[in-house]
Amino acid sequence: MLGIVAGVAMALSGGALASPASATPAPVPSGPDQVVGGTPASQGEFPWIVRLSMGCGGAMYSPTLVLTAAHCVGATGVTTNITVTYGVVDLQDPARVTRTSNYVYRAPGYNGNGKDWALIRLSSPITGAALLPVATDTSLHNGNFTVAGWGATVVGGAQQRFLRKADVPFISDATCAAQPDYNVLIPNEEICAGILPGGGVDTCQGDSGGPMVKRNASNQWVQVGITSWGIGCAGANAPGVYTEVRFFAADIAAGAASISGPVTPPTCTGTNGADVAIPDNTTVFSNITISGCSGNASSSSTVPVNIVHTYPGDLVVALVAPDGSVYTLLNRSGGSADNVNQTFTVNLSSEAKNGTWRLRVQDAATADTGYINSWTLNI
Repeated sequence: MLGIVAGVAMALSGGALASPASATPAPVPSGPDQVVGGTPASQGEFPWIVRLSMGCGGAMYSPTLVLTAAHCVGATGVTTNITVTYGVVDLQDPARVTRTSNYVYRAPGYNGNGKDWALIRLSSPITGAALLPVATDTSLHNGNFTVAGWGATVVGGAQQRFLRKADVPFISDATCAAQPDYNVLIPNEEICAGILPGGGVDTCQGDSGGPMVKRNASNQWVQVGITSWGIGCAGANAPGVYTEVRFFAADIAAGAASISGPVTPPTCTGTNGADVAIPDNTTVFSNITISGCSGNASSSSTVPVNIVHTYPGDLVVALVAPDGSVYTLLNRSGGSADNVNQTFTVNLSSEAKNGTWRLRVQDAATADTGYINSWTLNI
C-alpha cells in the first residue's frame, strides 16, 4: 500500500511538531504524512521532487529554491538546519544530491489556517536541476492528479526509504466541504483530491509539502497543489487537502524574487520518463515536445540524462533539435562504469524553443545493453 497522508495542520517549529494557530481548528491526525494506496516510483520519474530532513517533501522551483508547505517550516528568516535531498527515489542512494538551507520564506499572514506554502533557499544552487512549473489557472482542475512522497503507507506508520506515487481524482470545493470535519475548507486557496466515499488512496504522514501534479496539453508536469492537510490517511469520506498553487502563484513568484532576485518559473521544460530499450548496435530515440514558449532556447540550456547501461563506453548520446541540428552530449566516454546519470549544459541559443526535441542514443558495440530511463530538457 502506498502511504501518503497529508500533513493535517501540523507545523514544524524549532524541529518539533506543533499544531499551528487557527481561527477554526480542524481535527489533526496522529503521526507524520505519506502516500497510501500507490506504487513505487521509478528513478527519474519525478526528477524535481525533493525530501526535506524534517520529514516533509517539496519541489524544485528554481536551482536555489524549493517550494513546500508553510506548516513544514518556521518563521521567515535565516534557517540553516534543513537538509534537502534531490535526484533519487532511494534516500540512501549514494548518487543523491544534498544541500543545506540558508533561509526560509513563509507565506505572509500564515497562521495555520490556509496560505500553506513556503520557499526554502539553498546554500548553493543545484546546477541543472529539473524544475517544476506551477499552475497559474484552473485549467488542470479536473480528472486525476498524481501525488508522490516518502511518507507513511498507513496512519501512524513509518516513513519510507523509497519514493512512492499514486493517482487521486479531483473533488470540487462544494463536495469536499460537505464531508465530515471539512467545513473549514477555504475555497480557492485549497483544492481537494481523493476517492469518495470509500477512500483507499491518499497522501499521508511525511508527505506534507510535496507536490500534487498533472500533465498539461504539452505533456509537461505542472504543480497544481502542495500537500497540506487531511483527516487521517485514505479513510472513507476523508479526502486530502492541498494548497491551491495557482491562487498563490503571483505571491510565490514575488517571495522568490524578494530572497533571490527575479525568478522566472520554468515554462519551457519537459521530462520523458518512459523506458526505451537500447539493444546492441542499435540507435533509439526518446522525444519531448515543447509548445507555448516564445523565442529561442538558452545559451546554457541543461539536459539531465539517466541511462541504465552496463557499459556507457558503448554509447553515443546526442540531442536532436526540432530543425534536425545535432548536439553531441556523450561520445563513447565513461569506460566500464555502469550507467549514465549526468546533466549536460548545451548552447541552444540558435534554436527555437517550440517543437519536438529528441534524445538519440546509439549503442555502437556488442555484449552490453540497457535502456533510457528518463531525461529532461530545460530550455
